Amino acid sequence: MSGRPVRVLWLLNHTTLRRFEVGQLRALGITEIFSPKRFPYDEGNLSASVDETLDASLTIPVEELQILNREDWYAHPSRQAWDIANQYFDIAMIGFFPEQIASCVRHFRGSVILRVFGLAKGHSYTKILADALGPAFFDKLRNMGNRFWFGAGYAHLIDEEGDVFRRRNCFLPVGLEGELKTQAWRGSDKRIFFVCPRIGTSPYFNAIYRAFTNHFSGLDYVIGGAQPIRVEDSRVLGFVSQEEHERNMREMRVMFYHSSEPNHVHYHPFEAIQAGMPLVFMADGMLDRLGGTHLPGRCKTIREAREKIARILDDDWQLIETIRNSQLRLLKPVRPENCAVHWQANFQRILDTINKAQAVAPSSATQPYRIAVIVPTGYRGGSLRGAKLLATAIETGARLAGHSIEIILGHLDDPVTYSEDQFSDLPSSIKKRPYTWRTLKRPEARRAMAYAGLPLSSESENYLVPDDGIRQFMDCGLWIIVSDRLEHPVLPLRPYALMVYDYLQRYEPLLPQAMNERLIRVAHAAERVFVTTEFTRRDALRFAGLPKSKVVKLPMLAPAFSLGKVVKDDAGGPAYFLWTTNLAPHKNHENAFKALQLYYEMYGGMLECHISGVDTKNLLKSNLSHLKPLHAIANGSAALTRQLRLLGELPDHAYQRHLAGAAFLWHTARIDNGTFSVVESAHLGVPSLSSDYPAMREIDAQFQLNLAWMDSWNPEDMAYRLKKMETEADAVRGKLPSAHALAMQSIEQLAPAYWEAVRRCL
Repeated sequence: MSGRPVRVLWLLNHTTLRRFEVGQLRALGITEIFSPKRFPYDEGNLSASVDETLDASLTIPVEELQILNREDWYAHPSRQAWDIANQYFDIAMIGFFPEQIASCVRHFRGSVILRVFGLAKGHSYTKILADALGPAFFDKLRNMGNRFWFGAGYAHLIDEEGDVFRRRNCFLPVGLEGELKTQAWRGSDKRIFFVCPRIGTSPYFNAIYRAFTNHFSGLDYVIGGAQPIRVEDSRVLGFVSQEEHERNMREMRVMFYHSSEPNHVHYHPFEAIQAGMPLVFMADGMLDRLGGTHLPGRCKTIREAREKIARILDDDWQLIETIRNSQLRLLKPVRPENCAVHWQANFQRILDTINKAQAVAPSSATQPYRIAVIVPTGYRGGSLRGAKLLATAIETGARLAGHSIEIILGHLDDPVTYSEDQFSDLPSSIKKRPYTWRTLKRPEARRAMAYAGLPLSSESENYLVPDDGIRQFMDCGLWIIVSDRLEHPVLPLRPYALMVYDYLQRYEPLLPQAMNERLIRVAHAAERVFVTTEFTRRDALRFAGLPKSKVVKLPMLAPAFSLGKVVKDDAGGPAYFLWTTNLAPHKNHENAFKALQLYYEMYGGMLECHISGVDTKNLLKSNLSHLKPLHAIANGSAALTRQLRLLGELPDHAYQRHLAGAAFLWHTARIDNGTFSVVESAHLGVPSLSSDYPAMREIDAQFQLNLAWMDSWNPEDMAYRLKKMETEADAVRGKLPSAHALAMQSIEQLAPAYWEAVRRCL
């Protein structure tokens, strides 16, 4: 330890556990221990408290200790706090809080001990953690080598766990500090003492409360345990002072413990035994394992328990003393002196490997990363452009941060959809890789995950694997899939994030309900969901039901066209405006055509309307139901037909030339994540007329575009605004952002935010 004392981050706040474990650490010679000064004030922390006395033993600078004390160690501590922790501390002991686990594994360079104390029968920490952080998180634990330890509080807990936890098991028994006070017990209060917290807020404890009151009706009792919500039952004590709690333990006649859980036990039965109160408990639970299978306080049925308790309340002192004297054996496994032998032997294993662990610490800034940006369907146009921008931003951000990185852009192996021209603007440092989706049935998927040493926690019938014919992208540490449009869940052989641009299905009848539910499940399984507007972030939370911690809002990216490098198609004054669209229903074609008819027939519009975008050559030939009304509108308006030009999908260079020569750009969609064509247009000195909806307002604000607005639901307003743009285009053009303002939104400026978000997934 380079001559300095071993220091421990004890990142928990459980009062009783802290007293015991601090004592064990001190017995090991570890005297410098930090504990958090903040904890979540939720139902899971009713036994929590803050202990500031440990700070006095820490020999680290006061100003840095103050930074540690301000942090929330249960969520996402700052980089500054982790830097301090890495400078001074060797071991972090953490609880089973997924966010805390993820942050500690990602940032802490010392040894990490995950403290666990048992779950309900049939559950495992392996499955819960896989559900919360994704199965691929276990790769991170595996890669930590001997820096990670599964610190089970009971020896048998490992029996329920998967390979990663089994290999790193380190038994550190749970104990209880405090002296025996059996001689002080009097039992003068002839009532049952039953502990049941959170009755009004937890369905689990509410059911236990109702079962107890039903089974023991007719007998006198009180119920202890903290209650966040007051319970309308005078026998429920709620929170009491330590003095009153000790009095209850000393004066109550008998405690009943209900639990038959074989993998978990609460502290209060041991506190009752320590206080000398007779304990009547149910069979088949953890107390059996700790030595209680033949104890007189053990009961196989509620009837037996009720009979014994009735005898105790009726002054059967022979039974009382028999239970009191025999139940002391339950304390032996949790007595500090009996736990110490395991702590000394097993904790020494951790201490012996600290120096070795430092040699395999998490990646330094120079370690190379390989990340796959995967386009999941045959996206072209703006969607493909967005994927290329995303790949470029991640690479640029990593480079600016001093990291060596390789980006693989995965696209469907479909030469018809993807010609080489589609990627002519992709930086040469980003490698293209064609692939196909392969579908695995659940048994095959389970085997594949087992071979990779990972759990398969979800229960889908089918899973998708990106098959590149060689490595299935397994050479990449992270997959970023550009959209959630996946028919089945991705087999999580690697951690993956989603870039979700919108939840259009919330507003447009685009998807069957079953398909929409599958897409939402895909998002829930992702490590992170990236969005680029507040509009979509809210939909991710409210519509998809994603937790806030999973959704990351990033700045919008747009390509920077240079007017100096683009030759306009028309040398004279603008004779047309450009409508860029595709055949999707939300693009609002019918209202747009009605507006065009009014523009030409009512307002005498002089500019041609040129339409570009994927499949727009077939705009008036399509049999799609939402496009059929266009035929009648076009056929009924000679002026509209005469002024309409269907350009279809243009190569980027041709599109740029045509856009540069337009009087303005027209954007007609009803709702979506916005279009960056308005930003491209501004780069070329061309103003835009846009539908007015939240995402476009966000784009307008970020890029300072000063867009002209129209009501996309009202063809008359759309037509009026078209004419207004025709006559006032020069004035609107004067409100365009400066080159400097646009440069502030360049990839170079925004890339650091992208790299930071991606780095947190690595």
